[in-house]
Amino acid sequence: MAGHSKWASIKHRKAATDAKRGKLFTKLARAITVAAREGGGDPAGNHTLAAAIEKAKGYSMPKDNIQRAIDRGTGEGDAGEIERVVYEGYGPGGAAVLVEALTDNRNRTGAEVRNIFDKQGGNLGEPGSVAWQFERKGVVLVDSDRYGEDDLMAAIDAGADDVAIDDDTLKVTAEPPSLTAVREALEGAGVDVESAELAMEPKAVVEVTDPTEARRLVRLIDALDEQDDVDEVHANFDIPAELLEEAEAV
Repeated sequence: MAGHSKWASIKHRKAATDAKRGKLFTKLARAITVAAREGGGDPAGNHTLAAAIEKAKGYSMPKDNIQRAIDRGTGEGDAGEIERVVYEGYGPGGAAVLVEALTDNRNRTGAEVRNIFDKQGGNLGEPGSVAWQFERKGVVLVDSDRYGEDDLMAAIDAGADDVAIDDDTLKVTAEPPSLTAVREALEGAGVDVESAELAMEPKAVVEVTDPTEARRLVRLIDALDEQDDVDEVHANFDIPAELLEEAEAV
């Protein structure tokens, strides 16, 4: 799945640029607020909140911003009427696409997501149409040019399920409650973590090797990522790494 993990790395780098513009902080704060509202403000007992905080820290979001987002979720600020909505569909090449959104207007967001699917050659499906093809996991990415699998053994000791090398990326997967412990163990062992977050990992991947379909699929996912209410986009494609780089460069 070299292309799949490379896509995750590319997403992280692009999101870091959004963080510099401030756009990503809005999305990160919203995710923290909703997680705190749904499961309480203590990350020790709310792994979804813990993961949202870890992700925010990974993009250097200030501690004050994180705390304000938690306070809004626990009723100490105005959380608004934000709700979590999931959209499911298929993209070019037959790839399953799962979109997680946080919105205060379900009708507006649904219409915009549907429009993006239509414009980019995808099809928005019914609830449950693709979700069964994914499972939620904690995912930590590390640069394989700097580290080897042996450097990540601390992750296994901390509860990780697997460590695998995938092109230029080392990928650690764990059950969601173990994500924070795995990241802290790696950092304690002197490993620089590229990203650590909860993700809907595909149980199997669809190979997309046609250059035209690869470009259209990447455009679909990028357009969904850019939508203001979309929190995360997950897909089960495997595009060859070199083809993925070409698609991203278009």
